[in-house]
Amino acid sequence: MKTVDILVIGAGPAGMTAGLYAARSGREVAMVEKALPGGQMGTAHWIENYPGFPDGIGGAELAMQMQQQAEKAGVRVVYQAVQSLARQKEGFLVTPGGKDEPFLARTVILALGGQPRPLGVEGEDRLRGRGVSYCAACDGAFFRGKKTVVVGGGETAVADALFLAGLCTRVTLVHRRDTLRCTPVMAERVKSEEKIAMCWDSTVTALHEENGKLCGVTVQNRKTGETQILPADGLFIAVGHTPDTALCRGLCALDEGGYILTDERMHTDVPGLFAAGDCRKKNLRQISTAVGDGAIAAEEAAAFLLEEMGQGGTQRK
Repeated sequence: MKTVDILVIGAGPAGMTAGLYAARSGREVAMVEKALPGGQMGTAHWIENYPGFPDGIGGAELAMQMQQQAEKAGVRVVYQAVQSLARQKEGFLVTPGGKDEPFLARTVILALGGQPRPLGVEGEDRLRGRGVSYCAACDGAFFRGKKTVVVGGGETAVADALFLAGLCTRVTLVHRRDTLRCTPVMAERVKSEEKIAMCWDSTVTALHEENGKLCGVTVQNRKTGETQILPADGLFIAVGHTPDTALCRGLCALDEGGYILTDERMHTDVPGLFAAGDCRKKNLRQISTAVGDGAIAAEEAAAFLLEEMGQGGTQRK
């Protein structure tokens, strides 16, 4: 069994930043990732709102650069899903899948990430990055001067519609009910915005494409059954987000949505267990906020080793 000081679960921007900072503190660090590095960031076609890249950068390219930097600092990366995570007297027993040996980690940083909830409409995956998006703040600028559709009725959907109204010629907000689920203040802002049209009691039932890009959506009224095709260059889906936190259920505190509860220092309610990025309860989920979370979590994990467990740790040679 391999013993490490800090083990990071997840290699998205939060996890890779945590690994980088932890390794630079001189500790023995490992990272376990179930898929490719980058998480949702790695699937983004183009990123324009991450500082340091004025012309933008591809999500996969940014993920690769973060991975290379973390590994160069000394992070050992294991590409396997974690089968189990259990608290031990000496720390945490982390068991990857496959033939990889378990880790005994003195501290663990959970950077599990999450997934936007899809509509489940035919062609949604194929058109992701080609008109279909789950983040207006990330991709809205690509649709400046164009027509867009936002699906959802909560705070995120309404905020996305208002944001896009400042960029697009027309925004249609499609909601399956006849009232919004956001605050009254936000609802009034939407109603008073001339560029936003409401499509009540409706759902998106089909996507239309031309030359490999989205060109419109079919919307069906749930009460009358009537359908209409809305011309759209962009479709922004804001119907919820699902954190990948099944691994830590029963181990640390989660909110009703499954997000890990932490304080501002990324501490969970379990000593030595930290969380960073989209898997924790927070107001804004962006690459930049994930990076900040990861840096804080790593510094706190290193401080935990010093304060709670003494100077002894597995210093890298």
